[in-house]
Amino acid sequence: MGRSLIAAGLLLVCIGLFMTIGEKWPVRLGRLPGDIEIRGRNSVFYFPVVTCLVVSAVLTFGMWLFGKR
Repeated sequence: MGRSLIAAGLLLVCIGLFMTIGEKWPVRLGRLPGDIEIRGRNSVFYFPVVTCLVVSAVLTFGMWLFGKR
């Protein structure tokens, strides 16, 4: 249980650093070309389609890479 909590904490720190540094990049995760954004007069609908696909591919590759034992 302790190792799982340490791994989760390290993962959260890495995600936080990535999000902080990633704001300075020209293409930010969550605002990729292909994400759907519909602006109305008083509302905004946003669905990150391409971002979901990229995150899914990275997670799938990571699970495949580290799941082989």
